[in-house]
Amino acid sequence: MKECRARLAETSSSHRSIQPPDFSGLADDLVRVWNAPGVTTRPRQQILRTLIADIIADVDDTNREVVLTIHWKGGQHSVLRVRKPKTGEHGCQTPDQAIEVMKQMATRYSHDDIAATLNRMGIRTGQTKTWNGHRVSSIRRVQGIHAFRPAEKDGQWLTMKEAAKCLNVTSHVIRRLIVDRVLPAEQVVPGAPWQIEACQIQSEDVIKAIHETKGPYRRDAQEQI
Repeated sequence: MKECRARLAETSSSHRSIQPPDFSGLADDLVRVWNAPGVTTRPRQQILRTLIADIIADVDDTNREVVLTIHWKGGQHSVLRVRKPKTGEHGCQTPDQAIEVMKQMATRYSHDDIAATLNRMGIRTGQTKTWNGHRVSSIRRVQGIHAFRPAEKDGQWLTMKEAAKCLNVTSHVIRRLIVDRVLPAEQVVPGAPWQIEACQIQSEDVIKAIHETKGPYRRDAQEQI
């Protein structure tokens, strides 16, 4: 009997000496584990399943947000609000520089002209692809950028090709006049096609320079016949 009492006393004493685990550092440990090098998606998923009971998603159309209510296994809950993507928006975001170029070129240039300019500037799409007219049109539509309308072109501004046709010379001659600052021209952004005011192509300086230049001339249709 004495031996049994001694064992019971020893067991009771050992139980009293055991300290309860300290969970105060679990939050910091979780951050370290989550961001530790070599941790893959699978253990992170296991951590989430261990900690989270369920997640309820709702949509706040007024503020264009997705509202996530997280129910934790411990009985607490948290609310997380995430911006709702716009129609056509995805993870491969179009560079802001490309959007800005489109906005500046929108009213004067076609989709193909803008695509060519973006490619010359070395700007890629959000998926690191080169631009074409269809891709420019798609981004313009999503961003609400005013599209090019040929009917709105009133002849006030000319491209190099149009100016060359009016003066019966090649585009090379027009480019040389622009470089030599004889013919005033504008670029909406660096790398964009030159835009020439129609009234400038008939100035005395331009006409004189064309007569003096030794560059190749365009012959009109009658001369070619």
